[in-house]
Amino acid sequence: MANRQLFTSRLSLILTMIGVAVGLGNVWRFPYMMGRYGGSAFLLIYLLFTILLAFPAVMAEWGLGRATRQGPLEAFRQTLGARVGKIIGLMLFVTVLVADSYYLVVIANVFFTAGFSAFYGFGSEQMPLFSTQLSNGWLQFAVAVVILALSCFVIYKGLNKGIEPVSRLAVPFFLVVIVYLIFHALNLDGAAAQLMAFLKPNFSALESSHVFAAMGQAFFSLSLGGTFLLIYGSYLPDSEDIPRSAMWMVGGDVGAALLTSLFIVPTILVFGLDMTSGPQLIFTTVPNLFAQMPLGRVLGTCFLLALGMVAFLSNIAALEVLAGSMQDVGWFGGSRRRIVYILGAVECLLMLPSALDPNLIGTLDLIFGSGMQVFGSAITVIAFAWGLSRVDAFRQLFGEAAHQRSSFLIWWLRWVVPIALLGVLGMYIYSSLS
Repeated sequence: MANRQLFTSRLSLILTMIGVAVGLGNVWRFPYMMGRYGGSAFLLIYLLFTILLAFPAVMAEWGLGRATRQGPLEAFRQTLGARVGKIIGLMLFVTVLVADSYYLVVIANVFFTAGFSAFYGFGSEQMPLFSTQLSNGWLQFAVAVVILALSCFVIYKGLNKGIEPVSRLAVPFFLVVIVYLIFHALNLDGAAAQLMAFLKPNFSALESSHVFAAMGQAFFSLSLGGTFLLIYGSYLPDSEDIPRSAMWMVGGDVGAALLTSLFIVPTILVFGLDMTSGPQLIFTTVPNLFAQMPLGRVLGTCFLLALGMVAFLSNIAALEVLAGSMQDVGWFGGSRRRIVYILGAVECLLMLPSALDPNLIGTLDLIFGSGMQVFGSAITVIAFAWGLSRVDAFRQLFGEAAHQRSSFLIWWLRWVVPIALLGVLGMYIYSSLS
C-alpha cells in the first residue's frame, strides 16, 4: 500500500517490538516456569530453542508482513490461496479478538494492583481489602474500559504518532525500574547465594515435558503467532535489515526475561515464598514479597507500573492487528476512526464475562492462547517459506545480496521450524486433554 505508515527508525522498531514481546507473559510466565521446570537447566534449553527455532520464525513473520504489506486477513489469502488463506486469516483474527478481551482484564488487574500499592501498600491489614477489590468484577471491568479507551486512542493516532511514542516511553522506563530492582534485590542478605544455588544446572531433573515447555516459552515470549509480528512486519521499510533487527529484538526480549528473573527469583527465595505459584504469581506472591521487602511499597508500585506499561504495549499490538487488518480489506469503508469505535465497542462487550468471572480466563486461554499462537506461527512460517517464491523469500531476508547467500535458512524454515512447531502444538493439546 502506497500510503502505509512505516517505522521511522530502527530504534523505534526495536523498542516497539521489545515492548510487544515482553508483555505480561514474559514477566510473570518466565520466572515461574523456571521455578517449576528445573531452574537454569530450563533456561539453557529455552535459549537453545530461541536461537534455533524462534529467531528464524521472527524473521519469517516479519518477512511475510513486509512482502505482502498486509495484515493477517490479506497476507494469508495472497500466499495460501483465496479460500484456505481467508479461513486461516479469519481464524487468527477471531483468536486475537477474543484473546485480547481477557488480556485487557488481566492488564486492568495489574494497573489496579499498582494503584493499590501506591495508595495502601500490601501490609497484612490491607490485604483483605486488596483481595476484595481485586475480585470485584465490576470494578475491574471499569478499569479495563479505561485501558481499552486509551489503547483505542493510541491506535487511532497510528504507528508514527501513537504506537512509536508510547513504546519509546514505556520500554526504557521498564528497563530502568528492573535494573534498579535487581540492584536492590541482590543487596538483600543471602540473595546472591540463593540465586547462585538456583542457577546451578540440574539436567537430571529435566523431563520431556520440561523440554516442550521450554520450546513453547521461546515462541510465547516473542509473541509469535502470525499476528503481532506479521502486522508490524508490514510497516518495515524496504531498506530494513530483517536478520539484524530480529537479532536485536530477540536479544532484548531474552534480556528482559532474564533481568526480571534476576529480581524476582532471589527475592522470592530469600523471603521463602513460592516460586511455582504459576499465573497468580503477580497477584499473590508478588504482593506478599513487597510487603516484606524494605521500601516495598515504593518498589512494588514502580515494578507493577512498569509491568502494566509493557503489557499495555502488547494490548496495543493486538488492537493494531485487528484495526490494521480491517483497514487493509476495506471493512467499514476503510475508515480508521470508524473501525476503532466499532472495535472498542466489541472488545468492551467481550471482556465483560472475563471481568465478572475470572475463572473463565483460564478456559479461554486454553482455547485462544498458547495453542493458537503456536499454530499461527507454524502457518506463517509455511506461508513465508512455501507461499512466497524462493526469490522473494531470499530478498526479504537478505536484500539484493540474496543470490550470494546459502539456501540453508530457507530449507530450515520450510522443514525444521514448522515440524517443530506442530510437534509442540501436538504435545500442548495432549497435555491439555490428559
